[in-house]
Amino acid sequence: MAQQRLENPVAVFSGLDKITGRLTDFDVFIDETVQFGALQVTPRVCKTSAEGEATQTDAFVEVDEITLDREIRRIFSGWMFAASPGLNAVEHPVYDVWLKSCKTESDVPAPSE
Repeated sequence: MAQQRLENPVAVFSGLDKITGRLTDFDVFIDETVQFGALQVTPRVCKTSAEGEATQTDAFVEVDEITLDREIRRIFSGWMFAASPGLNAVEHPVYDVWLKSCKTESDVPAPSE
């Protein structure tokens, strides 16, 4: 039997600045873009297992890098899995970003329509 998947309006990420060692958690609404260092993180979908199912959380995410020439370059586009953060990781020399969870609401204000 196929697992039922629930779509959530908010993806929760962790970001690591490898130079300072600072770890930051941040919420991003689906189809919104948040900047973390030189990276722009845009989740397109964030799904979790239905209640009573084996816990599984994944998101389709696009990550762009703003280069020193102020150009935007896509460095990641694909599925991230909260249970396996290293499986599809963002490869960047200064910043790491990975999916922590999905949720239905956030303390961050929702984007205006």
